[in-house]
Amino acid sequence: MNKRTFIKVLSLGMVGAPLSGIAPSTALTSSRLPNIYPPLIRRGDTIGIITPSSALVDDEGYSIADANFMQLGLKVKWGRHVGKKHGFLAGKDEERMTDLHEMFADPQIKAIICLRGGSGAARLLDRLDYDLIARNPKIFLGYSDITAFHQAIHTQTGLITFHGPVANSPWTAMVTDQFEQLFFEGKALDYGRLRRKSSATGVNRDVIHTIYPGVAEGKLMGGNLTVLTGIAGSKYYPDFEDSILFLEDIGEQPYRIDRMFSQLALSGALQKIRGFIFGKCSDCEAKNPKNSLTLEQILDDYIKPLGIPAYQGALIGHIDEQFILPVGARVRIDADQGSITVIEDIFRR
Repeated sequence: MNKRTFIKVLSLGMVGAPLSGIAPSTALTSSRLPNIYPPLIRRGDTIGIITPSSALVDDEGYSIADANFMQLGLKVKWGRHVGKKHGFLAGKDEERMTDLHEMFADPQIKAIICLRGGSGAARLLDRLDYDLIARNPKIFLGYSDITAFHQAIHTQTGLITFHGPVANSPWTAMVTDQFEQLFFEGKALDYGRLRRKSSATGVNRDVIHTIYPGVAEGKLMGGNLTVLTGIAGSKYYPDFEDSILFLEDIGEQPYRIDRMFSQLALSGALQKIRGFIFGKCSDCEAKNPKNSLTLEQILDDYIKPLGIPAYQGALIGHIDEQFILPVGARVRIDADQGSITVIEDIFRR
């Protein structure tokens, strides 16, 4: 785009816009597309594994991924460039993008699972072939840095994608059961029951903190807090109108979490949502607790005044047992019970 075209587009975008009270991201967000639903998979199908963000730290993750899908009766096809490294990235941008495109284009691949998160997903967003993805809807699963792909793919195509364990995560019985019930059987899961069951095994403590009581319905959007705020202002940043926002993070001190919540507020996102869920923030303690806010205080400052159903403690984040959540699907939450219920059929049958 040349300078003259840019100025013309900018001026057209400002016509009729109020001089105040509008978030910068509002002007960049296109109207929502209708949802696209991926088909279910079956035992014996082939799933593709890619590394669209960072590379593995060691080779153990490959055998872990193989074992995870072997127990599910699935075959694995590795991305052509898996194993490459380019600084902190799992290969150059073109290589990582090629693997993602090839997996969506390959009719033999029935689902795409990210091997890990890390960093670097946002580098690819302007270069993805969203028409290709929309024409070949498939289950797409991952979390952490993969948040950038979830938001971009859904805002640009309408495809429901899935926030959950990566391929080299230690898949517990709870995770495997979710995968089977969701992707083989297409069942609507009771995430409240899953949370209580996980707590009973001692893997995760069942601690739900209700920030504001009540029940709300909306489109489920969100993921990793750092990654989500990192794409604010772009066309991949979702329109949070009528949404339930879910968040998690790792390794962020409270002052940085506060800064990111300020970004969510200033972008207009928090003023639009109908409900809020915060999962786990692993390793997020302040180095100097006496001179710091707590995470709970930050959530009370930003979320409680909204007066919408909101709670903290969901099994979402950098933990062994976590929910597999459909990004873009309509859900109902109960902030008193700490529950999430999907209220639409999220698969093409």
